[in-house]
Amino acid sequence: GGPAVRLESPESGSGRRGVGAAPPARRYRLRDGCWVLCALLVCFADGASDLWLAAHYYVRGQRWCFGLTLLFVLLPSLVVQLLSFRWFVYDFAAGTKDGAGSTKDSARGPRGCCRLCVWLLQGLIHLLQLGQVWRYLRTLYLGLQSRWQAEHRRRHFYWRMMFESADISMLRLLETFLKSAPQLVLQLSIMVQQNNIEPLQGLSASASLLSLAWMIASYQKVLRDSREDKMPMSYKGAVVQILWHLFTIAARAIAFALFASVFQLYFGIFIVTHWCIMTFWIIQGETDFCMSKWEEIIYNMVVGIIYIFCWFNVKEGRSRYRMCIYYVITLSENTALTVLWFLYYDRKAISDFDALILVCVVSSSFALGIFFMFIYYCLLHPNGPMFGSHSGGCIFRPRPAPVPGSPTDAVTSPPRSLPRTTGGERDGAPGERDSCVPVFQVRPCAPPAPAARAPRTEGPVIRIDLPRKKYPAWDAHFIDRRLRKTILALEYASPTTPRLQYRTPGAPQEVLEYETTV
Repeated sequence: GGPAVRLESPESGSGRRGVGAAPPARRYRLRDGCWVLCALLVCFADGASDLWLAAHYYVRGQRWCFGLTLLFVLLPSLVVQLLSFRWFVYDFAAGTKDGAGSTKDSARGPRGCCRLCVWLLQGLIHLLQLGQVWRYLRTLYLGLQSRWQAEHRRRHFYWRMMFESADISMLRLLETFLKSAPQLVLQLSIMVQQNNIEPLQGLSASASLLSLAWMIASYQKVLRDSREDKMPMSYKGAVVQILWHLFTIAARAIAFALFASVFQLYFGIFIVTHWCIMTFWIIQGETDFCMSKWEEIIYNMVVGIIYIFCWFNVKEGRSRYRMCIYYVITLSENTALTVLWFLYYDRKAISDFDALILVCVVSSSFALGIFFMFIYYCLLHPNGPMFGSHSGGCIFRPRPAPVPGSPTDAVTSPPRSLPRTTGGERDGAPGERDSCVPVFQVRPCAPPAPAARAPRTEGPVIRIDLPRKKYPAWDAHFIDRRLRKTILALEYASPTTPRLQYRTPGAPQEVLEYETTV
């Protein structure tokens, strides 16, 4: 019922196509493990500080504060744990069925006892709301194994580590914007109403803010690391991206808290209206993230929640223009919310000097965030520095089109993918697929000049009967767990690391080849 997948040996594929040479595969470094440990620490700090603050409210008899704080901890955590456990059920059930031959045979003997223990352990882990912690530790384990194992098994563990990193990034991104973002606004609103900042409130708000900024940067880094058509993000760029989102989200959250402390009803209307407009804008852009239409709609609704607080690129193309429009809207909203609060706040509870300080904090925090955004795009963008005499500008430098067969469109690390069909090949120019000579062909008097193509290389190819998704979407083998399971099985059985080949849309000969051979 899923997309067709086929493993070609070098002999079967060499007569029809040339395969681009692959650069050396990326290796798991110690700094990658340190990054995972820091992410785990941020996850722990966010959850523990919220629970500690909820207990503090309960002891002091602040029932409403206790109930809302606990609600924003438990409800998002339950949603994410259910999704994580659902992914485990599918992966483990499919893996044991394929590995054991049949479910009935594998249920007997030592193998059945091991499967039962795994089920009980995973059920207990997710019941205790520790699914993300387990996945972080598993990512760290797979990464270290990819350093210590022999060459072939090292590549296999690296593939599995990348898949696990994608899972935990998507789960944590969902959790932070369902839990940390509303928690941050709630605690800031309580501070403004009480005109007092308690240490636990400040700790909880700071942990929520750091978690939001960290996950946006971490998600973008893992996504770029998984895409072979994009350059990976450096850790310097990731840190600057954290600062960019840290200050812009802080300004946004403080403006929300100030407005909500005076206009509770209108704040709810504003949030719902902003979410509906942003969701409609995202749907109108026709994103291509998920494997089905209803999943795509749910994804767009979740991204609409993210757009309440910060920018999040979801579509390939002129993202800089969409980002400028978003930040102009955000600046206008922050200004309007802060000005309305300044006109109607309770002057008996807050002095004019303190009110001016809060207004300056909102404006300076937003300005700092935009400053770090310029630093990232001008100096630390993965595509190279966008500042200098050769760049033609800073952010608005037009990027050159990739040359077919160039390293930017070739493979850099597993999971590997071949260069896609060029425009000339789709228009009928001789290319890699023209090595299959038709039965009837009118030969010209002079042979045509050969088109530029990538050099041949030996190695098996896993061909997937799907068009490749455009960045910033994940590749289909990261989203579709059936594809992931099949690719891991084929990769493990292959003596050398296979390369992935997606179907090129609009190439009739390629479509015909899939229809007649798969």
